[in-house]
Amino acid sequence: MATIFTPGKIYPLALLLRLALLLYGTYQDAHSALKYTDIDYLVFTDAARFTAAGGSPYDRATYRYTPLLAWVLLPTTWTGAGWFAFGKVLFAAADVVAGWLLARTLAVHQGMAPARALRYASVWLLNPMVANISTRGSSEGVLGLLTAGVVYLVLGCGSTGSSSSSSTIRGIGRVIAAGIVLGIGVHVKIYPFVYGVSVLLFLDSRRHQNHNQNQKRGTGVLQQRLRNEITPSRLTFTASALLTFLGLNALMYHHYGRDFLQHTFLHHLTRIDHRHNFSVYASLLYDSAAAATAAGAPDGATGAAAAAVEKVRIESWAFLPQLLLSVLVIPFALAKRSLPGAMLAQTFAFVAFNKVCTSQYFLWYLIFLPLYLPYSSFLRKPRLGVGALGAWVVAQALWLQQGYNLEFLGLSTFVPGLFVASLGFFAVNVWILGVIVQDVGGLEAGGGGY
Repeated sequence: MATIFTPGKIYPLALLLRLALLLYGTYQDAHSALKYTDIDYLVFTDAARFTAAGGSPYDRATYRYTPLLAWVLLPTTWTGAGWFAFGKVLFAAADVVAGWLLARTLAVHQGMAPARALRYASVWLLNPMVANISTRGSSEGVLGLLTAGVVYLVLGCGSTGSSSSSSTIRGIGRVIAAGIVLGIGVHVKIYPFVYGVSVLLFLDSRRHQNHNQNQKRGTGVLQQRLRNEITPSRLTFTASALLTFLGLNALMYHHYGRDFLQHTFLHHLTRIDHRHNFSVYASLLYDSAAAATAAGAPDGATGAAAAAVEKVRIESWAFLPQLLLSVLVIPFALAKRSLPGAMLAQTFAFVAFNKVCTSQYFLWYLIFLPLYLPYSSFLRKPRLGVGALGAWVVAQALWLQQGYNLEFLGLSTFVPGLFVASLGFFAVNVWILGVIVQDVGGLEAGGGGY
């Protein structure tokens, strides 16, 4: 039967969608006070100009990214029509390639028919939110490509347990490649480090399950199991990821010194992003930002009051539940059942519990959605799926309405408006996360290697 879900139709449609948005964005930037281009893209391109002039990308205030990004965007500094949009084109192309990897993963590792695999991959490829964020100049599509690459490579490592020497070599090659890609991803943006635990648990998990079953009645079972966990695949993956990450960091430190460490990594431990922030901690960040401003004021009483506020900053401890869930609880509960499912749940928890949550961060978990949907309750139970999507959209809309009143109209909507809207969006996300965890936890451990 004829279907729209063929490579000759889906990929041109995905590219056409992004081209249309790029052209529309150019028009909006030229004719509207409300710009289409993301402010982050202006930061990226300014940093590239400083770099092209022989300076440091960190000469641009608020540049908090790896210098690699400024280096890659050097063509945006070239003279000539259209070069300024080079980065947007690159980011859009990256998210299309990520969609292609998703389709390949579904077809190769889950055995789906190509048309069905493309149908699920289209959730990413034809998603207007994904295309919009990339064409506005956000680099999150590149992270999507890197994380999709990690999944594809790791799921192809099953041959490492084969008796064939050529299969073993190919499997180890994929392990090394997966480690390199993850190392690059963590260097580009810190959050992919959470996937390391799930990958390590997934690698060789089926073989360990058989070993453990055979050794239940032996002596020294615990010691033997611990020895079984340290496998060549896991050591190779860890070494390749760590060496790649450290190598890139050493190179950047050699060029830019402490500025690189401060702005790329250390800044994120103390950042206070209080605008356009869906996080449940948003109101606390507003208070912290106000306290920081007051602390610098000449009024001694005001400064003392601000210092007192600074002593109790609940949002500074936001990383504890976030990391507990995304680095420990979820990987150990789900990684051996489904690597993509565990990574989806990890990312969803990481974003929902993060002290900073913007629309760009949603792409971090949307990249895994096509790999989860085939066994998702949201598809098996259409009412649940429609209800979850509706609640997620409505909760965002309610927050955006309060945020618009605050940031554009100057109305004080902190309490109850913005705070209640943040709590509502957080509650919706926790509910959705619970459904995802239940779905992935219901899979048979090691059943299909997927």
